[in-house]
Amino acid sequence: MKLSGAQILLECLRQEGVTHIFGYPGGSVLPIYDAIFDCHDIKHILVRHEQGAAHMADGFARSTGKVGVCLATSGPGATNLVTGIATAYMDSIPMVAITGQVRTTAIGKDAFQEADITGITMPITKHNFLVKRVEDLANALAEAFHIARTGRPGPVLVDIPLDVSKNLIEFDVKADYPSLISIPSYRPAGPSGRVPELQIRKAAQLIAEAERPVLYVGGGAVASGAQAEVTALAEKTNILVTTTLLGKGSLDETHPLSIGMLGMHGTAYANHAVNQSDLLIAVGARFDDRVTGNVDKFATGAKVIHIDIDPAEIGKVIQPDVPIVGDVKAILTELLKLVAPRPASDWNDQIMEWKRRFPLIYPDDGQLYAEHAIEKLSALFDHDCIMATDVGQHQMWAAQYFKCRRTRQWITSGGLGTMGFGLPAAIGAAFANPDKRVVCLSGDGSFQMMTQELMTATVYGLPVIALIVNNKSLGMVRQWQEMFYEERYSQVDLQASPDFVKLVEAYGGVGFRARTPDELDEVLQKAKAITDRPVVIDCLIPTSENVYPMIPSGQTVDEMLVKTDLEAAKASVHADGEEWSFSAEEAVLSHYVEAVNAAQQEKAQ
Repeated sequence: MKLSGAQILLECLRQEGVTHIFGYPGGSVLPIYDAIFDCHDIKHILVRHEQGAAHMADGFARSTGKVGVCLATSGPGATNLVTGIATAYMDSIPMVAITGQVRTTAIGKDAFQEADITGITMPITKHNFLVKRVEDLANALAEAFHIARTGRPGPVLVDIPLDVSKNLIEFDVKADYPSLISIPSYRPAGPSGRVPELQIRKAAQLIAEAERPVLYVGGGAVASGAQAEVTALAEKTNILVTTTLLGKGSLDETHPLSIGMLGMHGTAYANHAVNQSDLLIAVGARFDDRVTGNVDKFATGAKVIHIDIDPAEIGKVIQPDVPIVGDVKAILTELLKLVAPRPASDWNDQIMEWKRRFPLIYPDDGQLYAEHAIEKLSALFDHDCIMATDVGQHQMWAAQYFKCRRTRQWITSGGLGTMGFGLPAAIGAAFANPDKRVVCLSGDGSFQMMTQELMTATVYGLPVIALIVNNKSLGMVRQWQEMFYEERYSQVDLQASPDFVKLVEAYGGVGFRARTPDELDEVLQKAKAITDRPVVIDCLIPTSENVYPMIPSGQTVDEMLVKTDLEAAKASVHADGEEWSFSAEEAVLSHYVEAVNAAQQEKAQ
């Protein structure tokens, strides 16, 4: 049977198990959209901006582990995908981006809507293809999906010229679509590969000898599906677990061995535990600068075991004592066979004492705070919703207060920090998980960057709940200007923002506003009951509220800043589900290490 390149493309997508394409039509992809007209088993989602398509494919992939697919035309359509592709690349998310291109005879001649998208995206993709012959299309697509999902996952771009998508050739998908991919220059580690037994034995020995070990778990554990193995290792050895922003959910965060996220806005006790450890077991983590701060002073007394599927990450930032290259799940499975059970130690007690004495706190003074809103939103769905976030203060509050029970429940832009990511990513996750409620936590700045995708959610009847933490400011930038630029607030005032309630109503959704905790309780119940359209909740919080703890960029745990609000200190504060009272003297400690020293002295007395 003779098929066009566009028809071959859809046959190949079927072979890869693709169920959804997020895209936007244009001239160079018209043959593909003509073929989509007759395609009923793959659902095309019409977005309102190509960047939204990339983020939706990303959210689909993060919430399932499957390869997300987005489609755009040539020129501006393709370049509008770039931010979404870069977001996926930084966070190792499997995606195949398909772009149209001008005819092969016009390439390089500045034709209408021509852009060298393979050149543009070379630094932000695992690989990309410019398919110049229709005969090469099936093999390029098969390789693209293979590269995207294997080894360290990531985005791959396939650029298809207009004439390639129109040309006809004899094609039998069963005979002509590659069933086994072999790329001589690409041999990534995988679940079925050999494990380095000697290195695993060395790791087990270090664990047996350590007195102050900490498990530091990143997004690689999520990508590998290794929550059970991480949990089993932690429980068998009684080693406390801290995660990166992208590692949330690799251990149930309500588990007694969880000490939350580390890093710039991580819990103070997790950061101090890592800083004072004598063994750091890095599992699928890359020692990001938001984790390490000043590398020269990061965990200086600790030996390091580094487990990662990407050999390029080993030694890139921190030189490990025991490097182990391989799939996290496979490595941990073998390591579990060799480690001996360890009882809970005085080290565990010390960290738990820091956690008890210096918990995450926020005022309980009758005002509405972001932390309270996140806790209430989580409780509304019994911590079983999928949480997508935008980027900024609200993202860090969500990382602190939203307790992930499982992997792929937490969707956020980590490496690139892409404002506007949250809403389209939540929509992608909603398509992938129709049985789960998906919520998006956003800021009044981030939300306005991709607001148009509310229309996508309305058209497809998606009950995504977007909770806007509205402080009428670009909050994180404002916080840095307050702390490091002498309160010179330059271009962060968002007092002139739209009425978000009316805005969502204009898009066909439902809007609510909350100014107090009681109002929030009421509107959350109403929002939960709406199941056929998007909901936006505009939460008004104080402009001056900052995210703490905070380690200033490039600094160390010794420079960690904690809350310094005297009025909040005098009132009772909310901490881990309990009411605590703190004196002003305790709350105004500007450096956490001072508080640790005070706690140690009190315990000694």
